[in-house]
Amino acid sequence: MSLLLDRLLQGTLDTLLMIGASSLITLLLGIPLALFLVTSTRGGIFEARWANGAIGSVVNVLRSIPFLILMVALIPFTRLIVGTSYGVWAAVVPLTVACIPFFARIAEVSLREVDRGLIEAAQAMGCRRWHIVWHVLLPEARPGIVAGFTITLVSMINASAVAGAIGAGGLGDLAYRYGYQRFDTEVMVTVIVLLVLLVTLIQFGGDRLAHALNKRK
Repeated sequence: MSLLLDRLLQGTLDTLLMIGASSLITLLLGIPLALFLVTSTRGGIFEARWANGAIGSVVNVLRSIPFLILMVALIPFTRLIVGTSYGVWAAVVPLTVACIPFFARIAEVSLREVDRGLIEAAQAMGCRRWHIVWHVLLPEARPGIVAGFTITLVSMINASAVAGAIGAGGLGDLAYRYGYQRFDTEVMVTVIVLLVLLVTLIQFGGDRLAHALNKRK
């Protein structure tokens, strides 16, 4: 029993490490990407339609590739970045590559929903374009961005379980090696319960934060 607890603890820590590192990078890169997609479109404050079309196409291609296929295709790139294609840190690379375009598109929707009148009012008052981004677009879109990031985290947990099943470690690896290959129902059920609890906590926290930010608007 103590050995099982140790494995479950290590698997949980590995999963949290994968999710934590990937989500941080996704947040730092996904929001600027979403801002670019919104502001560089036709009629945007930084209009650049050719660049918007090119970057948008790359985002769409990455979003259309199933995570398992993307993870395998990125093995050379993963080795180049972290020096290995096996383990927790090796999973961070494909998780991040898969989730950045996913989150960027969700955040883009929230940014596009910002009242155009607020942007025009800021322009009429002589606000610079970057001031509009920082003081109009981002504050107004925060609740939607937080809700979208919550959805991204949940999707990331699902993807981390797939990554774990093919050698990345974490709860997915534990469920595959001990729950599936060794037919250990106890391990499988325990991993499922842990994943459900993790998703529930993230969803609850994200919903509460988005609600609080929406009330402040």
